[in-house]
Amino acid sequence: VQLVVSGGGLVQPGGSLRLSCAAYGFTSFIYGMAWFRQVPGKEREFVARILGGPFTALYADSVEGRFIITRDSAKKTVYLEMASLKPEDTAVYYCAVDLGDVGDDYWDPNQYNYCGQGTQVTVSS
Repeated sequence: VQLVVSGGGLVQPGGSLRLSCAAYGFTSFIYGMAWFRQVPGKEREFVARILGGPFTALYADSVEGRFIITRDSAKKTVYLEMASLKPEDTAVYYCAVDLGDVGDDYWDPNQYNYCGQGTQVTVSS
């Protein structure tokens, strides 16, 4: 199985970026797909999560209203639309999937079954 992330890069403050994460090789239903981010010296931080079926989305307070997570279940792909980017959004962004409901532990990256390679997002003028 493999999670392939794309879409990172350098953007000015106030700009936008779109990240994609495609899941390959999964034969079972993917329950939840999520995005995390990490900066050097800090723990991996929850950004957003979306469930399959009802497409219920959860967001970290720091990105609520600026980021939108969507999912194409047929393509087993999750997207993160990032707008009004701030320098503090600079981080390596990772996607993760869980094959069963992690419940209230959705914020914990260790609860997810698989995690993809990261993509660097840099917000700077």
